[in-house]
Amino acid sequence: MQKQIYRVGVALVLAFTAIFLQLNYVQIFAAERIAENNANPRELLQRYSVKRGDILTLDGTRIAVSQDTGGKLRYRRTYPEGELYGHITGFNSINYGNSRIEASFDDALLGDSGVITMQDIEDQLFGDKDEAGDHVRLTIHSRLQEVARDALGGNRGAVVALDPTNGEVRAMWSNPSFDPDPLASHESKEAARYWRSLKPRSTNSPLISLATSGGYPPGSTFKVVTTGAALESGRYTPNSDFPDPVALEPCSESEPPCMPLTNRSLTNFTRTACIGGGRIDLFTALVVSCDTTYAIIGLEIPSDVFDVAEGFGFNQNIGFDVGAETSRFPDIDDDDEPLRAYAGIGQGDVVATPLQMALVAAGVANDGEVPRPRLVREIISPTGEIVRRFDGETMSEAISAETADTVTEMMVAAVNEGTGTAARIPGVDVAGKTGTAQTVEGANPHTWFIAFAPADDPKLAVAVIVEHGGSFGSEATGGAVAAPIAKIILETDRSIRRW
Repeated sequence: MQKQIYRVGVALVLAFTAIFLQLNYVQIFAAERIAENNANPRELLQRYSVKRGDILTLDGTRIAVSQDTGGKLRYRRTYPEGELYGHITGFNSINYGNSRIEASFDDALLGDSGVITMQDIEDQLFGDKDEAGDHVRLTIHSRLQEVARDALGGNRGAVVALDPTNGEVRAMWSNPSFDPDPLASHESKEAARYWRSLKPRSTNSPLISLATSGGYPPGSTFKVVTTGAALESGRYTPNSDFPDPVALEPCSESEPPCMPLTNRSLTNFTRTACIGGGRIDLFTALVVSCDTTYAIIGLEIPSDVFDVAEGFGFNQNIGFDVGAETSRFPDIDDDDEPLRAYAGIGQGDVVATPLQMALVAAGVANDGEVPRPRLVREIISPTGEIVRRFDGETMSEAISAETADTVTEMMVAAVNEGTGTAARIPGVDVAGKTGTAQTVEGANPHTWFIAFAPADDPKLAVAVIVEHGGSFGSEATGGAVAAPIAKIILETDRSIRRW
């Protein structure tokens, strides 16, 4: 009998211990995870009882607001401008959580920024039950964003425009885009229906921002980086001259400069010599975008090109407010030496986002210092107090100020008399570089243009990509397709800020 009582006692002790441990686990260790679970109705009701702060453009357009539904889920998020800002605001959804600014500034928008304001003190003193979050003011200008959309038109691609002095992004548009509003619906079936229409698992889904997540060969726009590396290496000046062949032939068939360890040749885009044969200097090579010159540089100073590419942001997490895919520049082994020639012209395994190439332009414009890109200028309390202001920050120094000045001069010549003449603006020196990037065999090339202006006092840096040349198809070039779009963006910013 005593044994049975003893066993029952032990069993009860073990049971109470298990209950005690489980309660402590739930209350201490798992509490935050449970609270944040979308399936937790209490947390959901709490989140939707707060009037989420507005998201505003730099010039005051409200692009994400909260409306009182009068229901259990009191506030519903709405997006008055629809798809124009879909890749910037992201969405606030019961079904699918948050994304983009709605995610990265979730605490502030719910009024939990960690800063005590006068509004918080008044709420405590007078018992105000209506909770409201802080507003988030972006760096985006609504007019420039609209013009970026209109200029790109129906072409699949992206436009990024930013202030090179502080990294503030003035416009960031990707086509296709999506409307966040249906995803914020409190009707679960409606949100799910729209979500499915976006094909979220497809690599072509409109949910993907091509500006920050589209990875492309940058083509000849990368020659700006290669030029910077050539000048920084000390081995070249703008007057350094090179052979001007139609192609770099395999070394087994030709004298240097040639393509090592391969039986393939690297041919100029024009399939001609760049200036008619003989010799070509580095300055002219950038102006006319000579592939063979930059292939030679890629072969001769691969380590310098790699280091300068990383200085501009390749292979780095750039810490953007809504995240961005890392652009890649390969560290190529000696056994794969031919790929160094292709890397020098922005082909092969080089992959860049439009945001990254805007930073290349911005780095040159900013005396070689690459600004960290930003989408948010400040957080504002419901009563109008500035809770936090975000200042400019430098990511790295990619090239010296002296080198940046020289590259700028070369880029101005590329617009005034080279491949980028479609970006010329009367009375303003525009520094730019075209790019026509080969993709998979049989596909039309992508067309690029990067630029900044005014060249002597830069106000805006721009990157434009049009996938597969848009309506120009196989005849597309960066100068014909992308440069005119960049010109429109620059002219619009000039009219807004009167520079």
